[in-house]
Amino acid sequence: MSARPREIQIPVGPLVAAIGAVLLIVSLFLDWYEQVTGFTVFEFIDLLLLVLALVTLATLAAAVGVLRTPLRPGTPLVVSVLALLIVLSQLVNHPPAATERDLDTGIWLALAGAALMVAGAVLSTARIALSVEPRTRPAAAPVDDAPTVTDQPPADPP
Repeated sequence: MSARPREIQIPVGPLVAAIGAVLLIVSLFLDWYEQVTGFTVFEFIDLLLLVLALVTLATLAAAVGVLRTPLRPGTPLVVSVLALLIVLSQLVNHPPAATERDLDTGIWLALAGAALMVAGAVLSTARIALSVEPRTRPAAAPVDDAPTVTDQPPADPP
C-alpha cells in the first residue's frame, strides 16, 4: 500500500501580495526618474520599501508553512498600505535628486507592485486558497486495435 501524497494549499491572498512584493523589489533596480534608479535616488525610502517587500514575502512563507513568524494577522495589510503610500508620495513629491526629471518605468512598476500587495492583503482576509494535490496515473488498460463488427442489423423504429 503506497502512502498518499500530501496536499499542498497555497493561499491566494499572500501569493498575490508576494507577486507584488517581487515587483516592488525589481522596480528598485529600474529607473524611477529619468536615468536614476530607485536605489540611487533615495537615501532611506529604498531600504524601507525593500524591508516591507521582504516582510510580505515572509507572510507567504508563513502561510505555506515554510517559515514560522510572530507576525500578527493585520501586519500584511499595514505593511502593504504603507508601501503604497510611500510610492504614491514619490509620484506626487519628487525627491531632491530628481526634481527636474520625468517619471520612468520603475515608479509605475512599484505602484503596481504595492497595489498588488494591498490587494493580496485584502484577499488574505477572505481565506481563499488554491489546493494542489499530486496524483498518480492509473495503469493504462490494453487497447484493442481491431474494429468491432456486429452481425445484427439496426433495429427498426416502431
